[in-house]
Amino acid sequence: MSSERTLWGIGLTTIASADGDVILDAWFSEIGFGEPDAAGAAALEQFAVADERRAVRSEVVRLSIDLDAPVASTPDAYLRLHALSRLLVRPNELNLDGIFAHLPTNAWTSAGPMLPADAARLRPGLLRHGIQVQGLDKFPRLTDYVQPEGVRIADASRVRLGAHLSPGTTVMHEGFVNFNAGTLGSSMVEGRISQGVVVGDGSDIGGGASIMGTLSGGGQHRVSIGARTLLGANAGVGISLGDDCVVEAGLYVTAGTKVLLADAAVLPEGGRPTVKAVELSGRDGLLFRRNSLSGAVEVASRRGTGVTLNENLHA
Repeated sequence: MSSERTLWGIGLTTIASADGDVILDAWFSEIGFGEPDAAGAAALEQFAVADERRAVRSEVVRLSIDLDAPVASTPDAYLRLHALSRLLVRPNELNLDGIFAHLPTNAWTSAGPMLPADAARLRPGLLRHGIQVQGLDKFPRLTDYVQPEGVRIADASRVRLGAHLSPGTTVMHEGFVNFNAGTLGSSMVEGRISQGVVVGDGSDIGGGASIMGTLSGGGQHRVSIGARTLLGANAGVGISLGDDCVVEAGLYVTAGTKVLLADAAVLPEGGRPTVKAVELSGRDGLLFRRNSLSGAVEVASRRGTGVTLNENLHA
């Protein structure tokens, strides 16, 4: 196992003991490649305590994993999610096979995770202590575990742990970023970045826009968005976009969308005037639009660079 693919972490697990020990989550204070820091756990011992309000206790965890091997445990899954959100690995550059099986569905409260059944049973005591249940899910909020440097997140509930957000990224209130997805540079996110999707530097995902992931429908293509590309408000794509592209507001382009080629610069071999959008996947400098008279989806070539983000918003 290569040291460059061996990831270690030292942190705390949360364990529920109602029906036998169940590991609910893991938070890692230290993480890195190669050999772990043997002395790193001592400082965490003081936090290895019980919380009777939530019927849980914390324990120190030390772990080393192979990023190319399938997920083997709950702490293993959380270490991989931490690595993504700490920008140690990019989306799709580690093995996440089996992650759902090792992530329990938790009741996420303002004091931390607990078993959903315990949240219902202990509700009066939780209310007395001002503890609120904020969701039931396998994935927690990113900001409960990692505070990415140089990033703005307007609504923390819409960004999952495992999101990869590069410095300069702004995620507005309606933006959503799933695990194993994110940005590779300064980007504006007002739409949805699904699992497996990466967005290039300087790109803008407009309000209500959507990018297809691969969690549903059996799709295998990993959609990517290039640099300086604009996905207009309420638009969407199921194909990759290259650099300096624009998709008109309200237009959804799937792999099977029939696209009329509006100029010679985008004609494929053979000169066919209409193609499926998947044949244009990943190409640079394209404008996708809907003809206002015929309703046909058209694509035209674009010259020069694409969108320019507001520097004051992404400094």
